[in-house]
Amino acid sequence: MALLPWRKGIIRSIEQEADQTRRFLIEIPELEKFDFKPGQFVTLDLPIHEQASKRWRSYSIASWPNGTNVFELVIVLLEGGAGTNYLFNHCSVGTELTLRGALGVFTLPEKLDKDIYLICTGTGIAPFRSMINYINLHNVPHQHIYLIFGCRKKANLLYYEEMQKLTGMVPDFHYLPTLSREEWEGRTGYVHAIYEELTQQNKPSAFFLCGWKNMIDEAKQRILALGYDRKSIHQELYG
Repeated sequence: MALLPWRKGIIRSIEQEADQTRRFLIEIPELEKFDFKPGQFVTLDLPIHEQASKRWRSYSIASWPNGTNVFELVIVLLEGGAGTNYLFNHCSVGTELTLRGALGVFTLPEKLDKDIYLICTGTGIAPFRSMINYINLHNVPHQHIYLIFGCRKKANLLYYEEMQKLTGMVPDFHYLPTLSREEWEGRTGYVHAIYEELTQQNKPSAFFLCGWKNMIDEAKQRILALGYDRKSIHQELYG
């Protein structure tokens, strides 16, 4: 299969979503419609290094296919991160980017005939936001869907109001945010306790993990210990 071409993207909007986290709306002018599957990512070629492979940064698409040539990325500023430093401090509305995509196989199965656990931390919610909105807009038949989102403080719960609204729109969609560093009206602690509590009956399920390596490694061990096999686990690693 031929590699997808590099294309020009133009930043059309930048919004502050949370502390150190921004939403970038990017248009691809040469395309009438940017097609992708929810869960896929794009790779940006940023002018931060002479060596090509050290310039590339990949980000999951946080929006969903809507028939336009515009898509959204949600990006957190990493301390010492050359890529995010460039995007936060050297880019503005109108800045041109070089990008390739959509890429990746971190996508939902054709038939959603099992319970699905979408487990994430931080900006790892991006592909799951795409999936849930797509399911809602297209009335995709499904079983129970659990979005388990872990972060430190309530101010860092990306797309919080949107996810709450979707719980009233998507049948059997359960939004379960949890905070590890702050008391609030919702759950506290880490994501692992939640899916362990919900999977006591060992029903057929699929697990999608997106976030930092430590969370994913621990989740895989715990899911296997619950009696599920490796084929039921899908992952998208950040960092």
